[in-house]
Amino acid sequence: MAEDFKGQPRLPNFAAPRRYDIFLEPHLTACLFSGTATITVDVLLPTQFLVLNAADLCVDTSSVSLTTSTTSCSAISPVSIELVEEDEIMVLQFGSQLPLGESLLKIEFSGTLNDQMRGFYRSKYEYKGEVQNMAVTQFESVDARRCFPCWDEPAFKAKFKITLEVPSELVALSNMPVSDEKFNGDLKIVSYDESPLMSTYLVAMVIGHLDYIQGLTTDGVQVRVYTQVGKTDQGKFALDVALKSLNLYKDYFAVPYPLPKLDMVAIPDFAAGAMENYGLVTYREVALLFDARFSSAYSKQDVAITVAHELAHQWFGNLVTMEWWTHLWLNEGFASWVSYLAVDAIFPEWNIWTQFLDETSSGMMLDALSESHPIEVEIKHANEVDAIFDSISYDKGASVIRMLHSYLGADCFQKALASYIKQYAYANAKTEDLWAVLEEESGEPVKDLMNSWTKQQGYPVISVKMNSNKLLVCQEQFLSDGSSAAGTWIVPLTLCCSSYENSKKFILTSKSDELDIDDLILNKKGKQETFWLKLNTNQTGFYRVKYDDELAAGLKYAIQADKLSLMDKIGTIDDANALCVACKGTLSSLLSLLDAYSMESDYTVLKRVISVSLKIANVVDDATPDLSDKIKLFLIKLLESPAEKLGWDVKEGESHLDTMLRAELLMALVRLGNTSTVDEGIRRFYIFFNDRNSSVLPPDIRKAAYVAVMQKCTSSDKWGYESLLKIYREAHQSEEKMRVLGSLASSPDKSIVLDALNFLLTDEVRNQDAVYGLNVSNQGRETAWEWFKENWEYISKTWVSTPLLSGFVKSIVSLFASYEKSKEIEEFFANRVKPTFERALKQSLERVNTKAHWIEGVRSDESLAEVVSHLADKA
Repeated sequence: MAEDFKGQPRLPNFAAPRRYDIFLEPHLTACLFSGTATITVDVLLPTQFLVLNAADLCVDTSSVSLTTSTTSCSAISPVSIELVEEDEIMVLQFGSQLPLGESLLKIEFSGTLNDQMRGFYRSKYEYKGEVQNMAVTQFESVDARRCFPCWDEPAFKAKFKITLEVPSELVALSNMPVSDEKFNGDLKIVSYDESPLMSTYLVAMVIGHLDYIQGLTTDGVQVRVYTQVGKTDQGKFALDVALKSLNLYKDYFAVPYPLPKLDMVAIPDFAAGAMENYGLVTYREVALLFDARFSSAYSKQDVAITVAHELAHQWFGNLVTMEWWTHLWLNEGFASWVSYLAVDAIFPEWNIWTQFLDETSSGMMLDALSESHPIEVEIKHANEVDAIFDSISYDKGASVIRMLHSYLGADCFQKALASYIKQYAYANAKTEDLWAVLEEESGEPVKDLMNSWTKQQGYPVISVKMNSNKLLVCQEQFLSDGSSAAGTWIVPLTLCCSSYENSKKFILTSKSDELDIDDLILNKKGKQETFWLKLNTNQTGFYRVKYDDELAAGLKYAIQADKLSLMDKIGTIDDANALCVACKGTLSSLLSLLDAYSMESDYTVLKRVISVSLKIANVVDDATPDLSDKIKLFLIKLLESPAEKLGWDVKEGESHLDTMLRAELLMALVRLGNTSTVDEGIRRFYIFFNDRNSSVLPPDIRKAAYVAVMQKCTSSDKWGYESLLKIYREAHQSEEKMRVLGSLASSPDKSIVLDALNFLLTDEVRNQDAVYGLNVSNQGRETAWEWFKENWEYISKTWVSTPLLSGFVKSIVSLFASYEKSKEIEEFFANRVKPTFERALKQSLERVNTKAHWIEGVRSDESLAEVVSHLADKA
C-alpha cells in the first residue's frame, strides 16, 4: 500500500498537522543534532496511514508512536515504517483505521548539521580568533524535512512551539520571542512562544555568538539586527529601513505586523540573498550590512531593496501564503513590486521606479526564451521547485503587477490588496483568489486580462505603423531567436503623441487592430519633423514595440530633443536591442539609435545604454572582428563624455545616482578597453594597494580599477593577480571579497584565468561566493569550459543541493556563441543532467544558439560597415 504514495507531487490530504512541539539539541562542534517532534495530527478521512516528509534524518523507529483519543494514555505504534528516499517521504502504516479527529504523533530523530546551506546547517565564522560553527536553518522551499519530520508543504499550516537546548553562552533565536530560559551548567534550554498558523518553510532557528542593535516601530514592535560580534554598526542602515518599511506596510496593507518581534540576522554562509522566515529574517552579510567606509552606493541601495522585499513577505507570503509552489509568484512577484514602493517612499531621490525597469528587462530576457515557463508553472515533484525561483517568478511577476496597478489605478489596487490580506490572513491562497478580490473591487475583468499573462509563457511584440490617422497594431509572441510562436495576450496599450498630455489607452484583445488616434495627431500636418509617437508609455506594459521606419525616426528625434521620459528612453533602446538580437532589426539601426543618446547624463538611462553597448561589443568580437575596433571606438566616445564630467573623484554633495553612474561608466570603459581609463585605474590601484586608507579608490569605483589591473595581468607578470589575492585575504568585509572575486577571472591571459578559477574551489572561498568569480571574458571562455569539465564531478557534488549549481552552469555555458559549441555542451551534459539544473541548462543552451543566430544577422547587415565608419568618424 505504501506504493500508492510514491512518485506523487503532493502529500495525501487525509490527515493534516495542527500543532508542532519541536525539541532540538544541536551539537555545534560535532556538527550533529538530535530532536523530538510531537505533532498534533488531525485525521480527516478514514485511513490506516500517515504520510509526511522526512529527508537526511535518522528516525528512531522504536520511538514513533501515536496517541489517539480512543487509546487515551497508551500509544500505538505503526506496524510498518518506510522511508522513501527519492520522494523524501515517511509512510507510517497502522494496524487498523485511525479514529477521526486529533491525535498526537511522536517521533525521535537525529541528523547532521550539513554544509549544503539548506535544512539545518552549519555556517563558519570567527569568534575571538577561533573558527566557530553557527547553526542556521534554511527551509524554503522544501527543506524543513531535513530538520524534523513534517508535512512540508505550504498549505499544511500549523502552530509551532520550538524548544532548543544549546550552549549557555550562545544566542539562540527562533520565529517567536523567548518564553522561558533554564540554565543547566554549560547548557541552557530555551523555549519560545507558540507561533500563529504558518507554513513549515518559514520556521527558523539561528544559534551562535551574536550581537545586536534594536529599535521600535510606531506600534511598539521590537526590531533587532543581529550580526557577528563587532559588526553591529554595519546593521544600522538596515535597521532604519526595516523600521520605516514596517510602518509603511502596516498602513498600505491596513493590517498590523502580525508578530510581537522581528529579528534580522546576517549569516556568513547563505545560498540565497535573504529568506523571509516569519519573525526571523536571515540574510547574506552583503545583503544586510552596510559600512559607509567600505560599501558602495549600489550596495546601500541593494540592502534597502532586499530588506523591504523580505519584510513585505511578512504579509504577502507569511500571513497569506501561496497554496502550492505553482503560485510562488504571488510571494515573490508581489514582494519585489512592494519593495520598490517602500524604497521609493523612504528614498524618493533614488528614482527607484525608473530603476525598476531593470527588473522588467531581466524578466523579458528570460521570458523571450522558448525554454522559459509561465508565471504559474505546474510543479510535479519537490525537486522541481528550486528551479522556478527565477526572473519569471520575481521580475516578470513584479512587472505584470505594475502593469495591472497602472491599469486599475493606485487607490483601487491598494484597497483590493488590503481586502485580500484580511480575507486570507493565516490561510492559503491561489492566484485566482487574488484576481477575484481585485475584480470585485475594480469592476474590471481582471481574471480574463491576467490569465493571459500568468498561465502562458512569453509576451508579445507589438508591431505598429501609421495609415493616415489610423494606427495599425499587430501582436505576435516575441522570441529572442527570431522564431515564431502562437501566443496571444490581452494587452493594455498606452500611447502618447508628441506630448505626454496627448495620450490614450486601448485594450488589444486580438492579433491585430486598427486604432483611431485622429484626435491625437491634429497637430501632425505642417509639423512632420516634430511628430513622434511612443507606445507603452513609461514602460508600464510587459511587451516590446516594433515601429515602422517613419515612427522609429520620430522616436529618435524625440530622444535627441529630450522629449521622452527617462522610462521611455530606457524602453526605446531596450526594445531596439532585443529586436536586433532576434534579427528583427539591424545592428546598424541600433548603433544609429544609440548615437541619439550622446547627450544623455541620467544614471538610469545610461545604465541601459551601457548594458546594450557591452552586449554589442561582445557579439562583434565574434561576428565582425574587422569592424570590432571601430564599433568599440564609437561606444567609448559615447560613454566618455558623461564619464569625464563625473571624473574619478567623488564630488562634495553629489547625488546617490551620480555616484552609481560613475562606477558604471568607468567599468564599461575598462571593459571596452579604453586605454586612458585602464591606465588611470591601474595608477590609482598602485596608490591604494600601498595605502588602503587612501581616498583615491573609494568603494564604488574600486572594481573598475581591479578589472583594469587584471586586463594587463599576464603569466609573466602576475603582480596584479597576487596583489588582488592579498587584498582578498586581508579583507574583513564580504563586499570587498566579492569585488575581488568578480575581477580575478577577467584577465585575457588563459593561465591567469585558470589560476583564478582554481582559486574558487579552495577553502579560501566560501561555497556561497564561488559562482560570483565566474566573470570570464571571451578570451578566457574556452579555458573556463575545459576547467568546468575537468572539475564537474567536484562542482556537481559540492553544490548539488543548492541553486548555486545552476549558477555555475549558466555562467559557463552562456559565455559561448556558436551552434557547434552548443552541440558540444549538450553532448557533455547528456548523461549528467539533473532536475535541479535541467531548466537552467536548457535556457543557457538556447542563449548560446540565440547569439549564434544574432551573429548571422550581424554578418548579413549590408549597411553596417558604412554606418560604423560614419559613427566612428563622427566620434
